Amino acid sequence: MISKEQFQKEIDYIITNAIREDVGDGDHSSLACIPAEAKGKAKLLVKDEGIIAGIEFAKQVFEYVDTGMKVETLIEDGSPVKHGDIVFYVSGSSQSILKAERLVLNAMQRMSAIATKTNSFVKLLEGTGTKILDTRKTTPGIRALEKWAVKIGGGENHRFALYDMIMLKDNHIDFAGGIGKAIQKTKDYLKETNRDLKIIVEARDLDEIKQILEAGGVYRILIDNFNYEDTRKAVKLIGDICLTESSGGINEDTLRKYAECGVDYISSGALTHSVYNMDLSLKAV
Repeated sequence: MISKEQFQKEIDYIITNAIREDVGDGDHSSLACIPAEAKGKAKLLVKDEGIIAGIEFAKQVFEYVDTGMKVETLIEDGSPVKHGDIVFYVSGSSQSILKAERLVLNAMQRMSAIATKTNSFVKLLEGTGTKILDTRKTTPGIRALEKWAVKIGGGENHRFALYDMIMLKDNHIDFAGGIGKAIQKTKDYLKETNRDLKIIVEARDLDEIKQILEAGGVYRILIDNFNYEDTRKAVKLIGDICLTESSGGINEDTLRKYAECGVDYISSGALTHSVYNMDLSLKAV
């Protein structure tokens, strides 16, 4: 996984680019009718139910827009919220509050939706020992926010991008000429380039599981689109040699059944690509 410093850089990029995109050469609506010296206060109001996420991001946005703004937090990231709850108050320049408003709302609404969905998956897995993972099926440009929201919801992050973990999937394997060749070429590449990256390999059937185990040196095997019976067989075959991960269209109805097959992880793109934004608003007080 990427370092905290790298992750923070991604957050900084998101804020800088989002403000550039939204504000441009000025928020002329506010500049036209609100005096520069005017002070104001607003509340983040919840109009939905779920897990709130993005408060710490909002603080960074307010800080970026205007270091003079102050935030009074009433509810922390990862907390359950309901309609009518007030998450925080922000006070300072009225123009600055309005400049930051849309980015804060857009981010928090989506982050809260992802945290809520993730938390529902985490609850379904309680008692199984299996952890839920996100994927790279994220919104271009805001991956860091969406993966942050998964963590807030109680899930775990998969690799952040193509550069922080090796993941050999079906196309890699086929283009490389088979599992054995793909794994060996990967080991050689890592040695030649002096990189220390974990290797995950996707298996399409039990025979490929055996080939992966024979090649060795793999951190985790991705048991992709297996049925329950074959997943149990795969887990038994792998044993303690490496970690196991199930994936492939797993949803709320099938999640626990796959976990009960004994896998260490289940990855789901639905955490980030199939959510409905939580209804939030920033209202002047």
